Amino acid sequence: MALGVMLGAFGAHALKDRLDAYSLDVYQKAVFYHFIHALGILIVSALQRSGALTASACTMVCSLLLAGIVLFSGSLYLLALTGSRGLGIITPFGGLAFIAAWLLLAYRLLR
Repeated sequence: MALGVMLGAFGAHALKDRLDAYSLDVYQKAVFYHFIHALGILIVSALQRSGALTASACTMVCSLLLAGIVLFSGSLYLLALTGSRGLGIITPFGGLAFIAAWLLLAYRLLR
């Protein structure tokens, strides 16, 4: 979560005059998804500590959330900073990791 805050501050202060509106929007989207899913990792970890979720389920869900942050947000960060649209092919895999994590969490909590 601290990394998300630092990258958000970097984007707001150091990049606002260096990126065009599209790239800045992409960067901000990366920060948003990074931060929300990092918060998800914190919440899922608390669910495990409370006994609502097994340790193995917590590990699987948190691993998928982390993979999503790296793939989704990471590719958007790089896309915004480099302009290389080829990186956009990676982004959906991060989105799929996010979706899988939330569906797995729901399944494990309802089980």
